[in-house]
Amino acid sequence: MSAHTTSMRDALYEAPGPRTRRRTIIGTVASLILVGIGLALVVRQFYITGQLDAKYWAFFTQLHTWRYLLDGFVGTLKVAAVAAVISLVLGVMLMFGRISKIKPLAFVARVIIDFFRGVPSLLLIYFFYLVIPQYGMRLPAFWMITLPVSLAASGVLAEVFRAGVNAVPKGQTEAALSIGLTHGKTMLKIVLPQALRIVVPSLISQLVVVVKDTTVAYVVSYPDLMQNARVLITTHDAVVSVYLVVAVLYILVNYAINQLSINMARRRNAPIISRITEDPT
Repeated sequence: MSAHTTSMRDALYEAPGPRTRRRTIIGTVASLILVGIGLALVVRQFYITGQLDAKYWAFFTQLHTWRYLLDGFVGTLKVAAVAAVISLVLGVMLMFGRISKIKPLAFVARVIIDFFRGVPSLLLIYFFYLVIPQYGMRLPAFWMITLPVSLAASGVLAEVFRAGVNAVPKGQTEAALSIGLTHGKTMLKIVLPQALRIVVPSLISQLVVVVKDTTVAYVVSYPDLMQNARVLITTHDAVVSVYLVVAVLYILVNYAINQLSINMARRRNAPIISRITEDPT
């Protein structure tokens, strides 16, 4: 972690002393040993129940299996990419409404943000899948998963943007206003560029949540990675092997996104906002 990167731990606690560091090392080693024992027991149980038999893994040596998974992976990326763009736009709009001087507008924006932050994305997906068709609106499966994920993420991103705006020193806003810039130009030319520089790593990290939210696309039968995995499970009767491979793929993707956000934070010397404190005003 760079010298310019602050975490919630750094803000709340002092640096650990020698005794605490020794205890931390001992606790970490003991935890790793326990985790290793647990994994060994799991593998042993898989072996006893026959889950490690070749018939449950042989189809992964076939090219069409990986092509099928790749097709699902592309579907996941499409949903995640479109949902990310929509949520970014909605997040900026909600952020502007939230910080508006117009009290009714700020109140409505806050209610919308709190609603989308509080409602699980799965519930929104069921709303688009079960409720909206009753009123004659038939959406493709792609939009029945993309729109709910976008709405759920937009509430979080609005608060991320607002945290970035609040992190810009107030003196810069006052200086811009003092030289004759309007409030709108001050926000667009002075405050917002600096806020984006601060929150870009956090925005990228939020993509991890968007990617994970796409795993419930099976509800609307959209052919994403998880849905195609379920088809392979049904075809080959291989629950453990398929879910294990798919889990590794998701871990690799999310790890790559996290590393991208960390690298961008270090490159820009920007703080990583890992927790957002609600501003009561």
